[in-house]
Amino acid sequence: MPRLLKISFSLVLGLLCCASHASEKIDVIYPRPVTSDDQRTAYPSKLLSLGLEKSGAPYHLTTSDSVMLQGRALKMLAAGEQVNVVWSMTSKEREQELQPIRIPIYKGLIGWRLPLVNDDRVIFFQTVETLPQLKLLTAGQGHDWPDTAILKQNGFKVLGVASYEGLFRMLALHRFDYFPRSIVEIWAEAETHAKRGIVVEPSIIIKYPTAFYYFVNKKDRDLAYLLTKGLNIAIEDGSFDKLFLEYHQALLDKAKLKKRKVFEIGNPILPKETPLDDKRLWLDINEYSK
Repeated sequence: MPRLLKISFSLVLGLLCCASHASEKIDVIYPRPVTSDDQRTAYPSKLLSLGLEKSGAPYHLTTSDSVMLQGRALKMLAAGEQVNVVWSMTSKEREQELQPIRIPIYKGLIGWRLPLVNDDRVIFFQTVETLPQLKLLTAGQGHDWPDTAILKQNGFKVLGVASYEGLFRMLALHRFDYFPRSIVEIWAEAETHAKRGIVVEPSIIIKYPTAFYYFVNKKDRDLAYLLTKGLNIAIEDGSFDKLFLEYHQALLDKAKLKKRKVFEIGNPILPKETPLDDKRLWLDINEYSK
């Protein structure tokens, strides 16, 4: 009898410890954006919160103390410092260094690229009818972005630029011909830089398969599990798609995708583990666009 009492007491103590640990909030820290009104962070941070909420784990979601551009944020994440989740486009190299949550945040829409151009070049771009013609022009991209490698390996001329804001300055100065941006980014950027004469080109799409994921540190298995669990629950109960369309249906309508020329290219840096066959995860453009 005394031995049984001892085992029972130990079991109760263990359960109490587990309960206490489970009640502790998980600190989830993502990179602070360059500006407080940066619209690019609104949807991914809201979806991150939804995934954590659906996981059932108590959490505290906040930004890093200092502003972080993507390159630095990914380095800090790999080192286990300052942030523990970053959202970014996937690549073979990134998946070697970081743990991807293989649920595409933008349902593949990040690979549908529209050109930002100077307003005095719109008529010229409407004369571009073939992919070889487009490849004669120079695109601007972040020097360390996966898009740069994708475009270059497909034979595009690309000028790599060190800073995000520098891309808009150089486009306005005609240092390159166009700046391909995803449908989810381009409208806000065009509005922000309209005074520079930068507009969305209305006739072209560059399309390639890719995914924008949440990434965590390779060792952070708990957070990886919670995000995978929570986002899958959100997919199954419809709250993922509801939030996605809340932020993106108007952008899809504005893009008028069915009226554009689509130039499809491959993605040589796409990891083979990308779940392209899971139709739940990808947007059917024909269903949601005009």
